[in-house]
Parts: sequence; structure tokens; C-alpha cells
Amino acid sequence: MAKFSKIDRILLFTVLILVVFGLIMISSAGVAYSKIRFDDAYYFFKKQLLGVGIGLVALFIFQKIDYRFWRKISLPFFLVSILCLILIFFGDMGSKIYGASRWLKLGPFSFQPSEMLKLSLIIYLAAWLESRREKIREFSEGLIPFLAIIIFIGFLLMKQPDMGTLGILTLVAVSIFFASGSKMEHIFLMIGLGLVAFFSLVFSSPYRRDRLAVFNNLGEDLQGVGYHVNQALIAIGSGGIFGVGLGKSLQKFNYLPEPVGDSIFAIIGEELGLLGATLLIVLFLIFAYRGFRVALSAPDVFGRLLATGIVSWIIFQAIINIAAIVGTIPLTGVPLPFISYGGTSMVFLLSGVGILLNVSKHN
Repeated sequence: MAKFSKIDRILLFTVLILVVFGLIMISSAGVAYSKIRFDDAYYFFKKQLLGVGIGLVALFIFQKIDYRFWRKISLPFFLVSILCLILIFFGDMGSKIYGASRWLKLGPFSFQPSEMLKLSLIIYLAAWLESRREKIREFSEGLIPFLAIIIFIGFLLMKQPDMGTLGILTLVAVSIFFASGSKMEHIFLMIGLGLVAFFSLVFSSPYRRDRLAVFNNLGEDLQGVGYHVNQALIAIGSGGIFGVGLGKSLQKFNYLPEPVGDSIFAIIGEELGLLGATLLIVLFLIFAYRGFRVALSAPDVFGRLLATGIVSWIIFQAIINIAAIVGTIPLTGVPLPFISYGGTSMVFLLSGVGILLNVSKHN
């Protein structure tokens, strides 16, 4: 049996620092928003602390479970995730927030099935691709079934709609497919199809079309569609190199939408400046380096694909969130891993890290 002492401690400590950093920033960024919405300045902090607690318990348990166990339950776990994703469209089980159906209510509890889907899809694809071996390089046996899985998931996610999650899952799935030894021409074909699908989805929706127009001209419609990204840029610009100081943000006072959610990186830039934002990016880079190191050293194909998927998920999500907030890609509504408010996201992120840490024990 592998011992706890063999765990990748640098990877673990990096994640713990990110989680603590996130709690500090939610405590600061959410003061005004919490007070206005719930008459409790630390409402979001308390809720996030609960998610962190549950997530850390999951991390501790999962780092002890042999990662090969997940291969055995990969299909049932994936099917349960799909079922939960479907149930949000039925009766009172689903709830709409800002016009999107993303929450599933089960009695007194509610969670986002899309967050569970991220982890279950990674586990399922790792097991499925490992089982197909050399067949994965064939067009009919590898590429076509893989695309069918992604298209089916894409249909469910766009019914919510949640294009941001679809984008992340597609990137992660292609990363796992690439790591499985697929042909490069299949990868390039998927990139081409992905670009066609992306622009088709954008131009089929006035809201997404407007966001793309704002991205092309950040000075357009400052009080409408362009409001969010411009307020984020004001926050980041106000921070300068050293920031205005922790807790001293002005943009969080009803100027910047979702200061504890998708926009929290802007508050980090304002309060902690370029130095604070750079420190956060460095932490994600350390996570990426240690995580892909675990993947490369995994003892079998399943472990390599599983680790690749988990690390790609977290890093792609971080890149997309930060890039959107600084105006280098259109806004997507994707949260910043370990930092943005979201109990469901935190629980499944830390669960994934627990699985990744178990892979590191066997290297």
C-alpha cells in the first residue's frame, strides 16, 4: 500500500494556499454584496467555508482511495451526472438563475450538475480511451464515438444554456484524447469543427453576438453589454502595481457585477495590484507543473489520462476566467478555480485534487 508520505506535497500545499487565498478574497470582495442581498456582510464567506470544509473532507478521503477504483465506477458515475443534468429541466427540481437552468434541487439541498459532470466526464473518458487502446487512432472506432459523446453533452449544456462549461469540457476532452495517443490529423479536425461550432453558437444568439461585438470594441455600449468587462478593467487598472490594499476596493460597492463570482480576479487586481495577481498566476503555474509531472509519471494509461484531465480542467478554467476578465477573450461566466464563490465547484475541484494526489502516490 502506498503511504501518505509519498504524496506530492508541493501540489497539495499549492492547492491549500489557493483555497485560503480564495477565502480571504471572498471575505473582502463579498462584504458589500453580502450586506445588500442578505443583510450579513460575511454571508458568502460562511457559505464558501462550508464548501471548503466538505471539499477538504472529500480530498482527504479520495487521496486514500486507489485511483484505479474510479475506472470500475466510471460509467455509472458518468450516467448519474447525465441524469442530474437532465433532471434540472423537469418540474420543480430545477431552478433558473439569471435565465439559465443550472441548479438541481434535491430536498433542502441544491447543486450544479455541470460541476459533477466535469469530474465524471474526465474519469469516464480516461477509462473509455484506455479500454480502446490502438482503436483510438481509427476514424470510425475512435474519433466518431468520441465526437458523439461531446456532441451529446454539448446539447444538454446548451439547453441550460452554459457555453462556458461546454468550452471547458471540450478543451479538457480534447486534451485527454490527445494524451491517449490519437492521430494529430484527428486533433486538427476537431479544432476546425470546434471553431465552426463556436461561431455558429455565437451568431445564433443575440446575447452572445453582442458579447463578441464588445470584445472587438471594448468602448462599445459602456452602460449595457460592455458594462461588465469595462468595470473589471477599471478595477484592475486602479490597482496599479501594489494595489489599493486588502479590503479597500471601490468597485465591489455595486459597480462590478458578481464580485465574489466570475469577477473576483478584478477585485484581486484592484486590492493587491499586479503583484497579487501575478502571485495567483504563479500558484496556478506551479499547480500545472506539478500536476502534469504526476501525469507523466503515472504507472499506467488510465492514471496518465486521469491526471491529464484533472489538471487540464483546472488550468483551462483558470486561463479562461482570467483572460475574459482582462478583456483578451469574450466574457464567458466561468468561475476562477478555488477562488470564486461556489460550494459545488469547490467540492468537486477538491475531490478531483484528491484523486490526482492518489495518482501521485503511485508514481
